[in-house]
Amino acid sequence: MDFYGLIGFSLAAGVYALFALLIIAARNHSLVARAVLFCALVTLSSNLIAALQIKLGYSLQWAMLVDGFKIACWSLLIILFNTEHRSLKALVSNYYVRQYVGVWLVLMFGSWLASYWLGYAYEYIFLLFIILNLWMLVLLEQLFRNADLQVRWAIWPLVVALASVAIFDFVIYAQATMVDSIDFDFWFSRGYLAFLVTPLLLISIRRIKNGEVRIFVSRNVVFYSSMLMIAGAYLLLMSVAGYIINFIGGEWGNLVSIGFLMLSGIVLVALLITESLRRRVKVFIAKNFFANKYEYRDEWLNLIEKIETTSGASHYQMATQIMMSKVEASRGAIIKKFSNQHYQLQYSQGLEINEEVEEHLLSVGLFCHQQGWIVDVNEYEKSPLLYPDLTLNVALFRSNNIQIIVPIFIGKAFYGLFVLADEKELKRLNWEDRDLLFAISKQLGNFVSLYEATDKLSESKQFDAFNRMSAFLVHDLKNVQAQLALVTANAEKHRENPEFINDVFETVESATQRLVKVLSQLRKKQVEQSSHSQTDLAITIKKVVEQCNLSLPKVEFEQEGDCSTFIDNESFQSVMHHLIQNAKEATASDGLIKVTAVEKKRIVRIIIEDNGSGMSEEFIKNRLFKPFDTTKGNAGMGIGVFEAKQFIENMAGIIKVTSELKKGTMFTIDLPRRTSGAISGQDLL
Repeated sequence: MDFYGLIGFSLAAGVYALFALLIIAARNHSLVARAVLFCALVTLSSNLIAALQIKLGYSLQWAMLVDGFKIACWSLLIILFNTEHRSLKALVSNYYVRQYVGVWLVLMFGSWLASYWLGYAYEYIFLLFIILNLWMLVLLEQLFRNADLQVRWAIWPLVVALASVAIFDFVIYAQATMVDSIDFDFWFSRGYLAFLVTPLLLISIRRIKNGEVRIFVSRNVVFYSSMLMIAGAYLLLMSVAGYIINFIGGEWGNLVSIGFLMLSGIVLVALLITESLRRRVKVFIAKNFFANKYEYRDEWLNLIEKIETTSGASHYQMATQIMMSKVEASRGAIIKKFSNQHYQLQYSQGLEINEEVEEHLLSVGLFCHQQGWIVDVNEYEKSPLLYPDLTLNVALFRSNNIQIIVPIFIGKAFYGLFVLADEKELKRLNWEDRDLLFAISKQLGNFVSLYEATDKLSESKQFDAFNRMSAFLVHDLKNVQAQLALVTANAEKHRENPEFINDVFETVESATQRLVKVLSQLRKKQVEQSSHSQTDLAITIKKVVEQCNLSLPKVEFEQEGDCSTFIDNESFQSVMHHLIQNAKEATASDGLIKVTAVEKKRIVRIIIEDNGSGMSEEFIKNRLFKPFDTTKGNAGMGIGVFEAKQFIENMAGIIKVTSELKKGTMFTIDLPRRTSGAISGQDLL
C-alpha cells in the first residue's frame, strides 16, 4: 500500500504543479486568481510532503501540519468570494478573515501543544482536523446556497471538489478519533482524490469572470449552515458514544454500537425536521448575527411624531390609531382591565366589542398577562400548540375580523389590550414584528397612563382651586363676623357715644362691602381681582388700629414720614387687621402692641411688635406660613398669615418674622413705594 500511496500523492503533486502553471500563464492579476494560485501551490506542497513521508519515513505530523495550512488557505479563498476587497492589505484587515485566522491559529497551536504534552499523541490533532473540515463544509454550504443561478453555475465544480475532499478527510479523522489511529488505506487514497478533483477546480476558475465572485450571506444560509454544524457536532458526539459502547460491549459491542448509531440518526432527522427547533434556531441567528428588521431609532422618532401630530379626539383614539398603523389594520379598539371579571371599552374604531367577545377576551387577557405574549389569531388557527394553555374561539374572532391582540403593560402591571382587526388577512407576525409591537404597546400604555394621570390631576386641581377659594371666602366671612361681633360686644358700653355710633356705621358699611364681594365670588366661582390705587398706608393702618382698640390690649400706632404707595387698599387692610388681631390674641390684656409705619428711601416699612407669648424658631420655619396649619383649633382656618405673605410678595414686598418664646414677636413688612402698577428694578431694592 505504501507504493500505491506514493504514486497517488506524486500524481496529485504533479497535477497541482500543472494547475499552478496554467494560472500563471493566464496572466490574471486579480486578488482571487492570486489566491487560487497560492492555494494550488500549498496543495502541491501538501501532497509532495505526504509522498516524501512515505519514502523517508519521518513523522506523519509534518504532513498533517502542512495539511492544516492547506485547509486554512482554501477556507480563506471561500471567505474571499464573499468580500469586495481588491487588495491583499484590505483583505487582511477584513473582520471575518482575521477572525478565521485567529481561531485557526489558536486551534493549531493548542492541538500540537497538547500532542507534545501527551508524548506526541494524536487524539487532539484528529479532533482538530474534524473541526477544520466541518468548518470548510459550512463555508462551502454558505457560498453555494446564497449564490444566484449564474454564480452557482460558475462555482459548483469548485464546491463539489472541495466538499469531496473535506467530507473524505472528515470521515478519516472521525474514524481515527474513535480507534486512536489512522486507517492508512484511506490515507493513501487522499492523493488519488486530490488528483481527481483538480479538473473541477480548473473548470470553476475558468468560469469565474475577472476572478471575482460576490456572494451575499442571507439569514437562510446561516440557518442551514448552523443546522449543518449542529448535525456534524451531533454525529461526532454519537460516533464517540458508539465507540465507547463498542469498546466496553464485548462480543455484542459491534451490534449494539451499530444499533445505537442508527437510533441516533433517526433522532437527528427528527430534530432537524421539528418546527419548534427550526424556529428557535432561526430566531437565535436573526437576533445575534444580523441587523434588525426595524431601525428602532427611526421607529421611536416616528412614534413621537405620530403622538405629536395625530389629531385624535382623545388619547385612547390616538393610541389605537398608532397601533393600527403598525400592522396596517383598518379596525381597532383599546380595552382596559378594571377587574379580573370586567374589561371596559375605552375606544373603538370600526370594531364592535359585544358581551360575548368581551367575555372571551377575559381569558385571552389572562393568558397575555401571564405569558406576556402577543396573540396572532391566524397563527393560532394554523398552529394552536404554539400557544399552550390558550383556548381561542377562532370562529367568533373571525366573524368580527379580529386578528391580533396586543397586551398593554405599564411597568409590570397589566393595563389592558389592543384589539386589531381587518377584513383582509394581516401579515403573519415574526419575532421582530412582535418585539416592535410590544415595545410600542408599552410606550403607548405609558402615554395613555400619563394622560389619565393628567386628567385626574386636572380634576384634583379644580377641586383644590375651589377648596382654596372657599377657604379664603370663609376667612373673609370670619373677619366680617369678627368685626360685627366686636361691635355687638361694645354696644352695651358705648351705645351712647356718638363716635362709637360713627364707627359702627363704618364697620357695618365695610362688612356690607365685604359680603357683597364674597357673594360675587361665589357666583363667579373664582376669587375676584382686587383694584389698586394710590393709598396712604398710615391712614389705613390707623383705621384698623382704631377698630382693634375697642378691646384690650390697646394698640399703639406711630408714623414716620410719607407712607403712600400704589396698592390694593382693601386687601392690605384685611392683612393688617389679621396680623394685629393675631398680636392681640397672643398678648395679655395689659401687654404692649405697637405698630410703626416708616418712610424709607425706596420702601415703606411696617413693624408690628408685641410682648406676648412669642413663637419658636421651629414653628416659624416649618408651620407659620403653611396654609391650613393653625394652633387655634376649630377657631382658626390657618390661612391668615399665609394670605398675608402671598399678598405682600405679590406686591414685590418682603415679610420677616423674629420671635422668642415668652418675650414677644415682631413682624417686619417692606413694601415698595410706587406711583403706578409697574414694578421697577429699584422697587425691589
